[in-house]
Amino acid sequence: MEIMKNPEILSKVDRSYSVRQGEELPAERLFEYLAAHLPDLKAPLTIEQFPAGFSNLTYLLRAGDCELVLRRPPIGAKIKTAHDMAREYRILSHLHPVYTKVPRPLLFCEDEQIVGAPFYVMERVKGIILRAQPPRGMDLSAEVMSGLSQTFVENLAEIHEVDYEAAGLGDLGSPQGYVKRQVEGWTKRYYNARTDDVPAIEHLAGWLAQHLPQTHLVRR
Repeated sequence: MEIMKNPEILSKVDRSYSVRQGEELPAERLFEYLAAHLPDLKAPLTIEQFPAGFSNLTYLLRAGDCELVLRRPPIGAKIKTAHDMAREYRILSHLHPVYTKVPRPLLFCEDEQIVGAPFYVMERVKGIILRAQPPRGMDLSAEVMSGLSQTFVENLAEIHEVDYEAAGLGDLGSPQGYVKRQVEGWTKRYYNARTDDVPAIEHLAGWLAQHLPQTHLVRR
């Protein structure tokens, strides 16, 4: 993208930092594995970590002129369905040919002997992430935020226009009854974790259960 060649934009691109203590990756073993499957990689391999990611851990790998991004579950994660690297990789693999805004996935590894958990590697797509503190020097004016909001909605509409069945993702889940399952799941998790009475939340849970919209599957 030409815009990403702008020095002012590049200075605000999301940065990686030193890996957090306890979340290190075995660089030598990882490079041996990657080089066997991605033969164009050049040593040495350097590893940094993107900030604020505690759900799934996200690392920046540099090998020669190549920059890759590695994703793995958090250390000690036991809820496999919440940190399913194979599912993430599969979705990206099928989406990228029809929705090129997602990064191109390159490699999935289920062998936990490599980094301690399943992981996948994808190309790096540079961009600006609006975290709690915006990049220094970025003016998030009302005009800028309005444009960002409009683009956000447009991209949501674009990805929802993707024919997921034609993309090979028709068996990914169960669309019928999705909203009902979501509301029931939210409500169950709230009551399981509740420490104080919050009448407004309980009222909302009841209202949602009574006003579930009909699920409509759109075929294109």
